[in-house]
Amino acid sequence: MKKVNNLFHHLILVTIIIFLGGCASYTDLKPGTVKAVSDIHKSAVLERQAVSVSPYQEKNQPPADYLVGPGDVLFVNVNGEPKLGSPIPIGNSNWGVHGSRVDGTGYIHLPLIGSIPVAGLSISVIEEKLKDQFRHYVQNPWVVIEVSEFKSQPLYLLGQFNAPGTYYMDRPLKLLEGVSLAKGLKDAANLSGARLIRTEKTIPVDLYRILQQGEIDQNIWLQPGDTIFIPDNKNQNVFVFGAVQKPGSVTMPDGRLNLAQALAVAGLNGAGDNEEHIRIIRSFSATRGELIVVDMRQILKGYTLPFNLVEGDIIYVPRSGVGNWNQAIKEILPSLQLVSTILQPFVQIKFLTDDD
Repeated sequence: MKKVNNLFHHLILVTIIIFLGGCASYTDLKPGTVKAVSDIHKSAVLERQAVSVSPYQEKNQPPADYLVGPGDVLFVNVNGEPKLGSPIPIGNSNWGVHGSRVDGTGYIHLPLIGSIPVAGLSISVIEEKLKDQFRHYVQNPWVVIEVSEFKSQPLYLLGQFNAPGTYYMDRPLKLLEGVSLAKGLKDAANLSGARLIRTEKTIPVDLYRILQQGEIDQNIWLQPGDTIFIPDNKNQNVFVFGAVQKPGSVTMPDGRLNLAQALAVAGLNGAGDNEEHIRIIRSFSATRGELIVVDMRQILKGYTLPFNLVEGDIIYVPRSGVGNWNQAIKEILPSLQLVSTILQPFVQIKFLTDDD
């Protein structure tokens, strides 16, 4: 009981000290007094610079007609004679294919005329070509060709689609038409990280603006072999590099993380005065981003509110000196190249390609 009373008296004493200390530094203001709040310490951001890349420009419009390629199956009908054209499965049998498949070298093979190159040609051109061949064996031949299977122009829809997978274009398609093949997007789709990949390069196309804001000027033509990837918004990360003990990715629990928390995880490594110029590369989409300079000391001293991060932010703590953005990017570039595959598409396009 005695220990309880002593604890109670200690608590009262601490409360009195805090109260008196607060009163000592408090000065009452006259009624009606208006004081302006200084804007100096409202934000720890010292600099914001919008950056962008030029949207992809179409160079050539695809031909209106479908061009045949390896893997396609053509059903060739010559004068209605099965022996002249493509083989036809008997009854409900699963034997063979309903037509002649274009082989890997671009040829089809027919009983009478042998191997004929057809890759890269339209159906109408192939019909005329076969007519010329059959005139050597058949009087007044007519030829009708139908594509039984489209297999030469794949389109890969990966990530947060309702029906992801490999699709095959049966005609020239634009980006929105390609996306619609997969029956829409899941709720977890992260459009700010969506990207179109062509010949192992990310194309500067803003899928967010196309799908959410209807900016169809970027609704470009797709090409065979294109990949459309839409990540989810569940496993979100930021990246910390420079004068830190543990460079690399930092997870955002529930998608929330501020700059102080990220640096606490990475561990500042004697940054010293450079804490005043923490640099952040932020992505909004595949074509738009922002360069931000933050005075971390203002946050640590409690002069400003915490600086909240956004998924994909790249945080760079300078090792020495302030420098400019060109110097900072030059220093951070080797680190970005090591994790290039998991960075936001804007960073890949703007800083990791030779096109800019």
